[in-house]
Amino acid sequence: MLKIAVAGAGVAGREHIGLIRQNPRARLCALVDSSPAAHAVAAAHGVPLFESLSDLFAASGLKPQGVILATPHQHQVRDAFACLQHFTPALMEKPMVNKFDDVVALRAALQFRAVPVLVGHRRRHSAVLAEAQRVIASGELGRIVSVNSSALFCKPDSYFSAGLWRKQVGGGPLLINLIHEIDNIRFLCGSSCGDIVAVQAMASNSVRGFEVEDSAAVTLRFENGSLGSLILSDAAAAPRSWEQTSGDDPAFARYADQDSCFVAGTLGSIAIPTLRRWQAKGEGSWNEAMRTDTLTPAKTHDNDDPSARQLEHFCDVIEGRCPPKVTVDDAARSLSVTLAIIKAVQTGGTVKPLDVRDNKVEAKSQTRLGATKRTLKPTQVDASTLAEIEGPEAS
Repeated sequence: MLKIAVAGAGVAGREHIGLIRQNPRARLCALVDSSPAAHAVAAAHGVPLFESLSDLFAASGLKPQGVILATPHQHQVRDAFACLQHFTPALMEKPMVNKFDDVVALRAALQFRAVPVLVGHRRRHSAVLAEAQRVIASGELGRIVSVNSSALFCKPDSYFSAGLWRKQVGGGPLLINLIHEIDNIRFLCGSSCGDIVAVQAMASNSVRGFEVEDSAAVTLRFENGSLGSLILSDAAAAPRSWEQTSGDDPAFARYADQDSCFVAGTLGSIAIPTLRRWQAKGEGSWNEAMRTDTLTPAKTHDNDDPSARQLEHFCDVIEGRCPPKVTVDDAARSLSVTLAIIKAVQTGGTVKPLDVRDNKVEAKSQTRLGATKRTLKPTQVDASTLAEIEGPEAS
C-alpha cells in the first residue's frame, strides 16, 4: 500500500483522509497540522502528527510516497516546494495559490525537479464530463458556436452566520465557486475552441446587500472566435448548478433532469450532465426536427465518485503509471481566467487572461463593493483572506 500523508486537518484534509481509508491501494501514514484541533484528528486515525512538512520529512523511517496538500492557499506553494525538495509527489488543492506570482515560482521550480504535482480539480475525474468532452472533441457537433454554463444555487442564511468572512470581501462566489466552472469550460471546449483569450464581467450584491457580491454574469471569447457565457449566483433558488445536477456530492439536493452546461455546435448540441444530445439533419434548419438521444458515460472505474477517482489517479501518478491529469500549468490557466474575470468586474473592461499570466495587469483576487452596496466599484484589494475560505468545493 502507498504511504500517503495529508497536510491540513481542516474540512478538505478530513475529506481526503476518509477517501484514503476507503482506498485499498493507499494508507494514511501521517498528518501535518500545527493547530490544536489536529491532535484529535491524528489520534482518531492512529497516525503521528507533525507541525510542519519539514518535521515530517526529517522523521526517520516515515518518508511518505505522496503528500496531499490541503493547507491554506497562502501556504500551498511553500508546502509544494518542501515536497519537491524531497522528491515526493504532491496533490495540491485548488485554486492552488492566491497570487499568480506564486504560480510562476512553482512552475520555475518544476523545471528543476522531475516530481509530479497533481492539482485537485476533482471534476476532471467525472465520467460524465469525460464523455461530454469526448463528444465535443470528436467534431460530431461541428464547429462549436457557444457554451453556456450556469452556477445558480441558494446558500442558506446559516451559511453566512457561521462565518463573518462570508459576508465580506473574498467570501463570495467569484472566489469560491467561479474557478470550478471555468475549469469545466476549459476542459470541455479547449481541444475544439482553444483557450479562453478574453473576458468581460459584471457583478452585483443587490439581493443580500452584503459587502461581497452574490451574483455575477460573465462572457468569454475563445481562441477560435467561439463565445461563452456564465451566470453565477449563490442567492438564486434554482436547481442549475453542477452540485445539484451531477449528484457527485450527496450533501446537495439533486435534480437529475436538470443541466448546468450547454454546448452548441453547427451540427448539434449536448447538455451536461444529463448528456442529452441533439443532432441536426441535413443542413440543420430550425424548420426540421433534430435527432435526439441520451448518452451513457463509459464505465472505466468501479467508483463513480470523482473525488475517489482523483485519489486513484494520484496513486497511479505516484507509481509512475501516468502523468498528472491536471498539471500546474493547466491549473494556472484556469486561475488566470478567473483572476481576469475579477479584474474585469473591477474595471468594467475586457481583460485578457494572457495579460494576467504575463503580469501585464495587476490581478488581485478580491473585489470590494461600493458604499451603496448596489454596484461594484474598483478599489484596492488584498488577497490574504482567500486562505481563510472554506465553502462548497473551496476546500
